[in-house]
Amino acid sequence: MANRRNFIQQVAFTAGAFSASSLFNQVLAKGFNRLNTSVAGVPAGELVQDEDYWSFIRQSFTVNPNIINLNNGGVSPSPRIVQEAVERYNKLSNEGPSYFMWRILDMGREPLRQKLAELGGCDAEEIAINRNATEALNTVIFGLDLKAGDEVIGCKFDYPNMINAWKQRAAREGIIYKQLNFSFPIENDEEIVTAYEQAITTKTKIIHITHVINWVGQIMPVKKIARMAHAHGIEVICDSAHGFGLLDYKIPDLECDYFGTSLHKFLSAPIGSGMLWIKKQHIEKIWPLVCNDKPRSNDIRKFETLGTRSFPIEQGIGEAINFHNAIGARRKEERIRYLKNYWAEKVKDIPGVILHTSLKPAYSCAICGLGIKGMNAIAVDKRLFEEYKIHTVPIIWEQLDCIRVTPHIYTTTKELDILVTAISKLAGQAK
Repeated sequence: MANRRNFIQQVAFTAGAFSASSLFNQVLAKGFNRLNTSVAGVPAGELVQDEDYWSFIRQSFTVNPNIINLNNGGVSPSPRIVQEAVERYNKLSNEGPSYFMWRILDMGREPLRQKLAELGGCDAEEIAINRNATEALNTVIFGLDLKAGDEVIGCKFDYPNMINAWKQRAAREGIIYKQLNFSFPIENDEEIVTAYEQAITTKTKIIHITHVINWVGQIMPVKKIARMAHAHGIEVICDSAHGFGLLDYKIPDLECDYFGTSLHKFLSAPIGSGMLWIKKQHIEKIWPLVCNDKPRSNDIRKFETLGTRSFPIEQGIGEAINFHNAIGARRKEERIRYLKNYWAEKVKDIPGVILHTSLKPAYSCAICGLGIKGMNAIAVDKRLFEEYKIHTVPIIWEQLDCIRVTPHIYTTTKELDILVTAISKLAGQAK
């Protein structure tokens, strides 16, 4: 009982995940301190091959040893401390939901907003916490005042939920939604920027850009597109579901006007967590997706009137930030890119293998699309799992027919060696 009372007091007065008694500080801080001291001064580009360092991090996850999970682009597993935080606060909530959720755990929301802002390099008053990138970006898509005839430029390789949101607005309100098509990989930013610019007319109001194309991992030149768009008086929406927590950048670096992401991807926050960012001067004009008593206010919190929500998940986000910061954004990006290139470099020259992703650092990081001539993506995905217990995802979208392979920081090179062997055998059999 004394321990429980102490725990409740700590939550109430120090906001849980960012307190001295956070689960990260209790369980992992000392180990990370020793680990990071041992590699102090080692450049991130060299540390990528230190398997002892990354083995320590792998041990922080609870991934099933009986499968090789290479679909981290869909949703990433959380470290054990994140899972335990959610469980801990869920149990507390159920001891008296209306009291512990709204009078105790709700006190952790503002500290979390501040930490997310620090991670994103922006003002906390521009951050709204929600459930995923779809909710974040749909808030903007449906919240903008557009009228019949106004044009929006997107891409056929944007995420389907965003495409369908724009199509819905077009069907209901008569806006004009145009989609560009690309043949990836593209290793020329100007080619992409020019394509968007050539699609602009006097009626264009919005450009919707996906930071990292979820199908094949192409990194799009968001900043260059945003600068071009702003020169034409056009606002930019950025979908960074696959960029935030993976690439080492700050949101203002992108120079976009609106930004949404899922925190349960590369940040490894609890499943069902996301974030919306809106440049401060635009907040007032965006209508909330869910009703609010002051829909035209300039308070970012108007986008958080979701009704009853999961306070335990929010505390879990905080522990995911602690874990992410202990590794460091640059180290994390470099390691995951190294893992992607580790297997892709080994298979790219195998007869019958097709890569739909650049291996140059400027144009990709974690995700790589792979095809095998003579075998469709569904068949490749099935064979990989049935014969090697490798979990990927088949991508059949527009002109693409490939599997998407996405390692994470807990992935080992030994697992990727198995993938290389599997691809080599499948390619040989498909001739």
